Amino acid sequence: MATAEQWLEGARPRTLPAAVAPVLAGTGVAAHLGASRWGLAALALVVAVALQVGVNYANDYSDGVRGTDDDRVGPLRLVGSGAASAKAVRLAAFAAFTVAAVVGLLLAALTSWWLVGLGLLCILAAWYYTGGSNPYGYRGLGEVMVFVFFGLVAVMGTTYVQTESLALAAVLPSLYAATGVGALACAILVANNLRDVSGDQVVGKRTLAVVLGEDKTRGLYVLLVAAAGVALVALAFATTRWALLGLVYLVPAVPATRTALAATTGRDLVPVLQATGIAELGYAAGVFVGLTLLPPG
Repeated sequence: MATAEQWLEGARPRTLPAAVAPVLAGTGVAAHLGASRWGLAALALVVAVALQVGVNYANDYSDGVRGTDDDRVGPLRLVGSGAASAKAVRLAAFAAFTVAAVVGLLLAALTSWWLVGLGLLCILAAWYYTGGSNPYGYRGLGEVMVFVFFGLVAVMGTTYVQTESLALAAVLPSLYAATGVGALACAILVANNLRDVSGDQVVGKRTLAVVLGEDKTRGLYVLLVAAAGVALVALAFATTRWALLGLVYLVPAVPATRTALAATTGRDLVPVLQATGIAELGYAAGVFVGLTLLPPG
C-alpha cells in the first residue's frame, strides 16, 4: 500500500499554482470592479484545487493502466510504480472530482445554475485528458484544453461568480487576465511534455511536443511566456497600471526560458517546470495585489 507521503506526491502539489493562480487573477479583476465576494472566491478556489488534484490522480490512473508510465522521468506515479493499485488511484480521482462537484453545486446555487453544466464539462475534460479510449492528451490537444479550462474558464468563471456580470467592462479585463494565466499554464504543460518527449514517442503518446519536435516545442514555450506579458500590458490598459506588478513573473520565467532553450532534456527540465509554476503564481499574485490592494491609477 502507498504511504501517505506517496499519496501526497501522487497528488503532485507542485502543480497547484495552476489552480490557485486563476482564482487570484479572477478575484483581482472582480475587486477592481468593486464586486469582490471573498466567500465565493474561496469556494471557487476549493473547486479549482479539487479539479487539479483530480486530474493529477486521473492521469496517474489512465497512464498507469496503459503502461505509458512504466519508465518515468518525472515525479512518482502511483500506478506506474506499483505503489498503489489502479483501483485505489481511480477512487482517489473520483473523490477529488466529487469534492469539486459538491462545492461547485453550492457555488451555482449561490450565483447561477448554468454553472452546473460548465462544472460538468470541466470534470469530463479532466477525465478524458488521458482517460477513455481516445484521450485528447494523446492527440496533441492537451495545451489547448489547459488554456481553455485553466485559463479562460477558471479566471473568467471566478470573476463572473463574484460580479455576476457579462458586461464588456467585466468581460474584457477578465479575458486579458485569463489569457496571461492560461498561457503560463500551457507553458507548464509544454515544459512537462518536452521533458517526457523521448519516452512518449516510444509508447505512442502523441503530445504536442511529440508532434512539433523538440526545437519547435522550445520555441512554443518562449512564445507562451511572451504572450503572458502582452496580455498583462493589455490588462493594465483596461484596468490600472498597478496590474503590471504581475511582471514579477519574469524573475523566474527568464532563467527558465534560457534553460528551456539550452537543448536540455529529461530531468534537466524539471527546474523549468518548477520555475514556470512559480512564474504563473507570481503573475496572478501581482495582478491580485495590483487590482485589489492598491488605489486605481
